[in-house]
Amino acid sequence: MNPEKFNGSIKGLKVLSPAVIKKIKAIVGPDYCSANKEDLAAHSFDATALVFLPDCVVFPESTEEISSILKLAQEYEFCVTARGTGSGLTGGSLPVNGGLVLVTSRMNRILKIDTDNLMAIAEPGVVTGDLHKAVEKQGLFYPPDPASSEYSTLGGNVAECAGGPRAVKYGVTRDYVLGLEVVIPDGRIIRTGVQTVKGVVGYDLTRLIVGSEGTLGVITQIILRLLPMPEAVRTLTATFADMEKAAETVSEIIRNGIIPRTVEYMDQVSIRCVENYLKIGLPKDAGAMLLLEVDGRKEEVDQAVTRLKSLCIGKGAVHVTSATTPEEVSRLWLARRSINPALFQYAPHKINEDIVVPRSKIPLMVRRIKQLIEQFDMIIATFGHAGDGNIHVNIMLDKNNPEQKRKADQIVEILFDETLMLGGTLSGEHGVGITKRSYIDKEVGPHEMALMKGIKSVFDPKGLMNPGKIFPEG
Repeated sequence: MNPEKFNGSIKGLKVLSPAVIKKIKAIVGPDYCSANKEDLAAHSFDATALVFLPDCVVFPESTEEISSILKLAQEYEFCVTARGTGSGLTGGSLPVNGGLVLVTSRMNRILKIDTDNLMAIAEPGVVTGDLHKAVEKQGLFYPPDPASSEYSTLGGNVAECAGGPRAVKYGVTRDYVLGLEVVIPDGRIIRTGVQTVKGVVGYDLTRLIVGSEGTLGVITQIILRLLPMPEAVRTLTATFADMEKAAETVSEIIRNGIIPRTVEYMDQVSIRCVENYLKIGLPKDAGAMLLLEVDGRKEEVDQAVTRLKSLCIGKGAVHVTSATTPEEVSRLWLARRSINPALFQYAPHKINEDIVVPRSKIPLMVRRIKQLIEQFDMIIATFGHAGDGNIHVNIMLDKNNPEQKRKADQIVEILFDETLMLGGTLSGEHGVGITKRSYIDKEVGPHEMALMKGIKSVFDPKGLMNPGKIFPEG
């Protein structure tokens, strides 16, 4: 590395020189590149609340501008971290080695909605909820719906392979990405995938890049598969005296061949904190609540609702209620999406894990979490996508309290070991980032890890593209 080109160490905090920043400004214009302290601070954190200060922030408007920036990065050897709105929960968009944060917010156009071929083409800065609204106006449906869909962007969703409540029936982001335009670290622009339903020519580079957390390149265009809008949607809730009964009910629903489009659950800790937060009439005395939604043809939906009510009551539900108005539905989903912020009533910090176990093993995992609560005397709130086994485990703590931090770390270690013993995975939709990288070798074997690192080095031999993510340090 030429010290005249770059100040700092590839392993430490990198400082972009004023001369290099001037070159970046020449690419995007002076209004869209900043080294001001305020702008750096605004792009130094995400939903993990961890902070890593970049040296510069840039807001490109086109694929060509990003290509030029990455070519400059290769020449002057500075790190580049792509970022959407910073809603990630594992630190995937944090500039852990300083360098340049590349924000895609100006690339926010929906370029095409093709009603004949059921697809859309969009830029990475499009807010996911805006795409939902745009395609629904055309009578179409984009199923992936992360809890952050009102502010997270498609680029981040693709980079993390986001899921959401509807994944139980419709799958996750990777299942809807037909193709991509990507600028790889040396500045070359590649196009992967197809604009057709089928396509098996060559290796599937699209699926490789989906979920790669920005470590292989910067996504600049996304071709998405759409579906026709379901004719009818019905929402109902079922409350239970205890969480284990609710978990057993989820397994029974799937065993009976009913596939709702969502099967969400909230434990008692989550119900109480959301009700205190929103005051919308949730049953604070309930041990658990299931939020169920079915869609399809009206006759099929009506039949499914009848079966679900009967099944829930048969498994011991205290109350089963159908939402009768759009306002009721909105209120229920507001409650579900408000759990994360509401939990801070319990403690100033939380560790949020998103383990997944086989659906049939949910009752076992619920029992084990209950044991951990009793063993460590800590508040642990659980909620999530019970229909696909994705449990969000939130350990509430004060990170400035060494004893609580020690306990929380122990809980995570045990939780991950138990998850893998049940045939599960350590992350269903949040990714690895930096918060899970020290645990990845619990799940990924040494040969597989070597292959992954080899792929990374083919794309990014200098290690400049979103460094410090996914792989354990060293």
